[in-house]
Amino acid sequence: MLWKLESDEGYFRIYDSKKLIAGYFDPDYGDIFPKDNSEEIIFSMLKNHDPILGGILMVPLVKFRLFDTDLDTSLTNVESQVNRVNGHLQKWKSFVSKMKYDWHSVRISHTDQDMLTIAFQIKFPKPTPLENKALLEELWGILETLQQSELL
Repeated sequence: MLWKLESDEGYFRIYDSKKLIAGYFDPDYGDIFPKDNSEEIIFSMLKNHDPILGGILMVPLVKFRLFDTDLDTSLTNVESQVNRVNGHLQKWKSFVSKMKYDWHSVRISHTDQDMLTIAFQIKFPKPTPLENKALLEELWGILETLQQSELL
């Protein structure tokens, strides 16, 4: 799979080879001081390709295909969707357990009320410049693992 990163106001959008958004990476900029200049400081860090130690990766967790405003369906279809979602959640539980993430968070997607997203902390093995190519090198393995596990 070909992945691409694109910087957008302090975070990075992750695109797949079909140019669809696959997720987001929010760098850990560390303790920014003074807080009132945080936007300027982050912009400067991005411009200078300052090194970071990781950040938060957010990707889709599951789409329910149920919470649509004009939903008109049957119990059989609801049961089928719930079973599909449960199977997908089991894959995610296995993945999170295998990767030994200290922390994760599940939320409703900000772009689709029928979808949940999952975010987890990524720690880089070495300080990595805030630059698309360098960040992508560090994220590549996890993105590929998610893709091969049919989670992305």
